[in-house]
Amino acid sequence: MDNSKSMSYQAGQAKGQAQEKGSQLMDKASNAAQSAKESIQEAGQQVQAKAQGAVDAVKDAAGANK
Repeated sequence: MDNSKSMSYQAGQAKGQAQEKGSQLMDKASNAAQSAKESIQEAGQQVQAKAQGAVDAVKDAAGANK
């Protein structure tokens, strides 16, 4: 291979590696976003359950659940 073909080959290799690295970073970002979404949903469900518990406690105290 002459020098220009070698340089072209190396440039192609570098481009492929950069594309793969970019793809991996996008996958990591997507996974992090999904994890954050699930954590927020779980926290919301916990807050909702606690709020319902508080409502039920007030109803019990007021005799509204009889």
